[in-house]
Amino acid sequence: MPSTASPTLAPQRNQGAIPLRESAAHIPLVPLEHLPPSLLRTSHAFERLRTVFSHVALREPPNADAARWHHHRLAGRELRLAQPLTFTPYASARACSARCLFCSENLRDDAAAGPPAATLRPDTAYFRHLRSVLSALHGVPLSYSLSGLESTDDPDWLIALLQALRLQGPGPQVQGAVLYTNGAGLATDADRLLPALRDFGLSWIEWSRHHDDGPANQHIMRFREGQAVAAQDVFEAAVAQTAASGLTVKLVCVVQRGGVERVADVWRYVDWARSLGASSVIFREFSELPARYRANATRRHVDTARVSMDELLLACLDDPDLRRRCEPVALTGGYYFWNARWKMRGMGPEVVFERSDYGTLLARESADVIYKLVFHANGHLCSGWDPGRNVLWRPDEHRDQCRESEVR
Repeated sequence: MPSTASPTLAPQRNQGAIPLRESAAHIPLVPLEHLPPSLLRTSHAFERLRTVFSHVALREPPNADAARWHHHRLAGRELRLAQPLTFTPYASARACSARCLFCSENLRDDAAAGPPAATLRPDTAYFRHLRSVLSALHGVPLSYSLSGLESTDDPDWLIALLQALRLQGPGPQVQGAVLYTNGAGLATDADRLLPALRDFGLSWIEWSRHHDDGPANQHIMRFREGQAVAAQDVFEAAVAQTAASGLTVKLVCVVQRGGVERVADVWRYVDWARSLGASSVIFREFSELPARYRANATRRHVDTARVSMDELLLACLDDPDLRRRCEPVALTGGYYFWNARWKMRGMGPEVVFERSDYGTLLARESADVIYKLVFHANGHLCSGWDPGRNVLWRPDEHRDQCRESEVR
């Protein structure tokens, strides 16, 4: 499933065409000694992090903080929505251009309620249903998270999606938008996609590349035959062109055996990202997986190729280069992840280390609160990645509303 967003202390604003509004609830900074039980407590590196950071940004809202929750009635049901909240129009117009060894879309959950989201394809009613859902979310503060398989693989679909999200009339209070991508379409259709993304008002792009060496990255990401972005020179030119166009690019590297796994690898990757104009480098650990995920090839690879973020982060904390080259920015505690952020001194990207837990994610999705909204190709709006579970809105239950939306 798509990677988590690298959170900021407050949603970014820009002057794009989508109507960006001030956040309804700013993420507070809380002294570490007042931190409630969270994922940070599961980290072996936490005690060392306490000596570096004095505060943590609580992206997961406390139950008692009324300003961090939004109540909304949808399809006859009262919803309690966390702030900040993301809305993902899950991209599955085609099979992904890459076949990453660790791709969570290939994990199989024994509790799944039907076909996986990655196997569904949008039909001719997809955008009509999407517009109906957005209208039904009128007044809800949220940000767009453009992820799923690979959005840029089908430029026509992505451009149509951007047009649909720029809803004319009642809709959600949009606070920002992030694109998660492997860059396949940006390497071949930049002349079409970059202006469309820039005009849409994209906050930033999180661009996956899991090694700074082309052949080593191809061993991990396994781009399909004919994908230009697999070539190192094409990828580097595409990133540089995207950054030069005015769009903010953050490079995402999932640390793993055979990839980035040591301190020296971290600094080499950071220096390479800086040469391309990236604003941030996000190093992510494979998410912790509960037992309910089957032991298929993807699960076995995740288990055997895992690089511990705690161990890598502790090694970086012991490295004099971290103190010499970077200064601490913030810790962030999310509802199923945490991260630690540094900023390079002088010119250079932000450096982020992140850890997450799918067991906690699934537990949150099953609770009576909502942390994310996902619109799937079958027309279901869900509070998670399973298109058959935790369904909040179905098109077959709202045919009249869909017809009205089509007329408008």
